[in-house]
Amino acid sequence: MTLIKNISGFRGTIGGNNLENLTPYDIVTSISAFSRLIKENNPNLSSLTVMTGRDGRKSGKMIQSIVNSTFNSMGINVIDTGLSTTPTICWGVLNNYSVGGLMITASHNPEEYNGLKFFNSDGEFLSKEDVSKLIRYSESKKHIFSSNNSLGSISEYNRLIDDHVNAILDLDILPLEEIKKLKLSVSVDAINSGGAIAIPKLLERLSIKYNIINSEIEGVFNHTPEPLAENLIDLSKSIQVNKSDFGIAVDPDVDRLVFFDEKGEILGEEYIQVFCSDFVLSKNKGDTVSTLSSSNALKDLTISYGQNYHSTPVGEMNVVKKMKEVDSIVGGEGGGGIIYPELHYGRDALVGIALFLSLLVDKKCKVSELKSKYSRYYMKKIKLTLKDSKLIDRTFNLISENYSELSPNKEDGVRIDFDDAWVHMRKSNTEPIIRIFAEAKSQDIANKYALKIEKEIKSIIS
Repeated sequence: MTLIKNISGFRGTIGGNNLENLTPYDIVTSISAFSRLIKENNPNLSSLTVMTGRDGRKSGKMIQSIVNSTFNSMGINVIDTGLSTTPTICWGVLNNYSVGGLMITASHNPEEYNGLKFFNSDGEFLSKEDVSKLIRYSESKKHIFSSNNSLGSISEYNRLIDDHVNAILDLDILPLEEIKKLKLSVSVDAINSGGAIAIPKLLERLSIKYNIINSEIEGVFNHTPEPLAENLIDLSKSIQVNKSDFGIAVDPDVDRLVFFDEKGEILGEEYIQVFCSDFVLSKNKGDTVSTLSSSNALKDLTISYGQNYHSTPVGEMNVVKKMKEVDSIVGGEGGGGIIYPELHYGRDALVGIALFLSLLVDKKCKVSELKSKYSRYYMKKIKLTLKDSKLIDRTFNLISENYSELSPNKEDGVRIDFDDAWVHMRKSNTEPIIRIFAEAKSQDIANKYALKIEKEIKSIIS
């Protein structure tokens, strides 16, 4: 895989040639560049400290060693949290006065990948301006390392997940005692990573019985890690065998979340934000924010509470920026990412679980009955592998021209709103692919539009 550098971080496959994959050389130049950016953004601080963590991949420990040493060689201190989660690092940076954070993860990509997620002093993704600088610095041949008397230090801290869970349970909005009284049991797929550590800590504090599959953290993922129905067959079986009240699945760095009902059926990642937002809106009124690829169900829900819904280009940084602009009380991305700013401005599966449990307290129904309480939409998603990424802009421009009478939205790829559906096509931030999303009131209609656009794109790029 070609090394990808963008607003979601840097990621690639491990090994291979420098500048083409995620090699030790590329890790050193990337962290050196991040260190330079940190120093520029904190000119008045004589001592600088960052937090680092990693997911369960085989390459994680090796990369973290290089990362920590490179920070030290740049004169920056490191708090090494070991196996962690992305939201834990974000929360930790915000609440421990670090000047930045670095999570070693390739999120939902397969185990041969790894990556670097960079966070500012607020525990948030870097701004577009800082990302541009970071990429430019990483590709520069000028990397100035510190002398012997000004090297940084490394300290280890292995209780950050506990602190993160405690902060979630301290949120005023959560009905903790009522959740405990539900006496629920759940099945969890922890995908052999940080969720196997974090989720039990949360569930135990809420008196919820659990059965965890894929809990071993040995550097190998037992299935493709993206939390989609086709990858979670064993979780569905576990729910039925253990007669669980519902199921939980996360990705390797625990910022994405999906739920299954008591029948072993996935609820759909697009509805996760809807469920959690419903509980938040029922207690506090305010705007919501999601992306152009997210279901209209959240928009419908928000309007039903008399509040305003806002959409942004895909990317956590874009969602957070808009959330701050409109003072949104909840937001996220349709792929199962929940942002609850009372805790921190980052997608957080752990707080998502807590909000979902709170919704169950209010709704007093089985999980399988939840979706009937919301607008029903169906989505079709397609991935197209890129042969020549240079053709993408031309392709999107041609599609926009073909549908000019519908005034396509071109903030992020192209989104076209038809009378009975919408289609969003965009280049992925994390993989060399085009993603096509289509949503309608029926699966047949969603499929029809997605396949139509796929055919048009293929005719242009082939």
